[in-house]
Amino acid sequence: RAFAIDFGKSWVNHLALVKFSYNNSYNASIKAAPFEALYGRKCHSPICWTEVGEAQILGPELTQETTEKIVQIKPRIQATHDRQKSYADLKRKLMEFQVEDNVMLKVSPWKGVEPVEIVNRKVKRLKQSRMPLVKVRWNPKRGPDFT
Repeated sequence: RAFAIDFGKSWVNHLALVKFSYNNSYNASIKAAPFEALYGRKCHSPICWTEVGEAQILGPELTQETTEKIVQIKPRIQATHDRQKSYADLKRKLMEFQVEDNVMLKVSPWKGVEPVEIVNRKVKRLKQSRMPLVKVRWNPKRGPDFT
């Protein structure tokens, strides 16, 4: 959306560059760029995007121009990062737990934890539904545990 506003009616012309940028940007959830995750290697990006027949800048001039563009872009990226962080921090809730609090536990089976037996079971009635509360004895690597 920001690109559409910046480029006005010519945003379609820049869509390929935006897509390229997105596919080669680090993604925290997969801990790699989408291109790198898909093909197993980093993308060898073209440094200069020119049309056929256009004059091309080569050598030290290209390095200087690229460095100038990086200097312009870096503060914009940092400002965007700071703005998104401030929005996320507003919605973030600190989670404090007390002894005997009921919590939802996400257990990954490949970490060696498996349920052994159901120790206790009761049903909590809500307005229109019932929620089963089950106490399970687990068999983790460090010893028996209950949740």
